[in-house]
Amino acid sequence: MPQTILDLLHRATQANTQDRYRHGSLIRLPSQGSLVVAGDIHGHRRNFERIVSFSDLASYADRHAVLQEIIHGGPQDTSGGCLSYKLLFDVARYKLNFPDRVHVIMGNHDTAFITGSEVMKDGKEMNRALSAAIEREFQHSCEDIKDAIKEFLLSQPLAVRCDNKIWISHSLPDDKFMDTFDPEIMNRRLEVGDLCKPGSAYLLTWGRHHSKSSLDKLARLLDVDTFVLGHQHTQQGWSRPADNLLIIASDHNHGCVLKTDLITSYTADKLAELCVPLAAIP
Repeated sequence: MPQTILDLLHRATQANTQDRYRHGSLIRLPSQGSLVVAGDIHGHRRNFERIVSFSDLASYADRHAVLQEIIHGGPQDTSGGCLSYKLLFDVARYKLNFPDRVHVIMGNHDTAFITGSEVMKDGKEMNRALSAAIEREFQHSCEDIKDAIKEFLLSQPLAVRCDNKIWISHSLPDDKFMDTFDPEIMNRRLEVGDLCKPGSAYLLTWGRHHSKSSLDKLARLLDVDTFVLGHQHTQQGWSRPADNLLIIASDHNHGCVLKTDLITSYTADKLAELCVPLAAIP
């Protein structure tokens, strides 16, 4: 069993790095087909199943799916350990089934697990809870499993840029760090140091405060029209805090998923109209 999981994670890591649309740490999608974008998932298995069903990649050969922040949340073992790694294994299988059309992007909980830094959720330190559950299940092989998970998470791209100028990432640099962020990080593979503050991968995944002027500046820098992010809690599953910013969440019962095409130009208002409640998906 441990070797099967190790093989799975190693193959999924390779699939991340060999994605045909990947350039450095950025996925560049062409102006054809369609796209389904999920917000944070955080171990919510039922919502993941709905996202997979809704995306229906087997039936649409030119459709892509973007996922983010799989770990930290959802079911627990009898000792309170976080079992979200089981869903991460299923996401790895999904990536292997559609290696060039499933794109799992880096989130701040991923950077925290890779670097071993503390991250709190619902009053619990999630890395400790996740590690404890892995140790109980895999025992003598637990360190190998944790290392393979870290390798898979580190192999994730930072963002997706579409030809129709939609940008998808977990977050964006905070206003006060906008001048510190180096967009050149998109042009190379990530190193662990990039994930530590004030590394640019850290800044891109942890930011929460985005003024209109900062968003407009970053849009010009990246040559995009509209940002689609996760990271921030939205009670109704989506919010539009700025005229070029849409935030979506997929980790609760009111979560949403976004479905759009890769040809049309969209405003954030129009993208908000295309958000689909996950609860409405069979």
